[in-house]
Amino acid sequence: MTVALELDALAGWMRGRGIDVGGTISATRVGRGQSNLTYRLRDEEGRQWIARRPPLGELLASAHDVVREHRILSALQDTPVPVPRMVGVCEDPAVSDVPVVVMEHVDGVVLDTMEIAESLDPSVRREVGLGIARTLAAIHAVDVDAVGLGDLASRSPYAERQLKRWTRQFEASRTADRPDLDELTALLQAHVPPPGDLSLVHGDFHIRNVIVDGDTGALRTVLDWELSTLGDPMADIGSTLAYWPETGETASGLFEASTLPGFPTRAELAQAYLDASGRDGDTLAFWHVLGVWKVAIICEGVYRRTLDNPANTAEGGAPTPERIQAIIDHAWHVAETTGLAGRRLTTPRGRP
Repeated sequence: MTVALELDALAGWMRGRGIDVGGTISATRVGRGQSNLTYRLRDEEGRQWIARRPPLGELLASAHDVVREHRILSALQDTPVPVPRMVGVCEDPAVSDVPVVVMEHVDGVVLDTMEIAESLDPSVRREVGLGIARTLAAIHAVDVDAVGLGDLASRSPYAERQLKRWTRQFEASRTADRPDLDELTALLQAHVPPPGDLSLVHGDFHIRNVIVDGDTGALRTVLDWELSTLGDPMADIGSTLAYWPETGETASGLFEASTLPGFPTRAELAQAYLDASGRDGDTLAFWHVLGVWKVAIICEGVYRRTLDNPANTAEGGAPTPERIQAIIDHAWHVAETTGLAGRRLTTPRGRP
């Protein structure tokens, strides 16, 4: 796969920032992420870094802002939140036609395949899940004003902002009529909770966006902050639950590592977060459903970008229409089982 970086120019930029780069650097596309392009850089002496840049082609407004992601990671360097050390953000057009963020490479395990998740002891899997919950609470405990992120985003009610933003994103990237997703949007609009606390929100916090110690399960760093904003912290735990299918939930369209023995259930994960953060779960059903709804819209956007430019396809492939439909179906399953929605009299397209 073509590397969308000018490596010699990037190596020169890194040296200009005082980074010891031995000889030339090579780059390998890493991760299963379908949004910003992520590469592992390696010099001739074996030193490694991570570089991230926006995907190729025409981008939606406000999406894939790696400069903003760099600002967030830089602000978190000296907080209890585990994030990689930053090299910097390159905005020199002589090096790249788009901004490129370079950061340290963190050793550890990324649970982005079932084979990797299956290789862990069940006790390690459990610690990974509980560590995710505790780390999320640590993110939400950050004093955004003290670290310089108080103006990162609007402080207006977050649920309304999320519904407006992601509905607009879906309309801009829609590849097909999806009446059941439109119906789900209407359901969420009818159940908007009152405003809650305001905190830093990661926006895409799930098991494939962390690096862990493969022996202990300890969480070493949190990745992919491009959707981070200011908002209701319950949105983040809702998003984490949205990516956390359980045993017996067939064809959810989601990565199924969390169905393996040892990983906490969604209820255990939620309770670990509530215990660590001191919050209650009164609005959790809404945020859980909104999280799955948002995953479906993100996948629709990824599918659109890969249709427009196949070079954006990640190692694990792109979402298929069938997978997107399965995620929409799962969102309805969550809405019904959490009580946010009653059993519907009609069966939407694609559901059994």
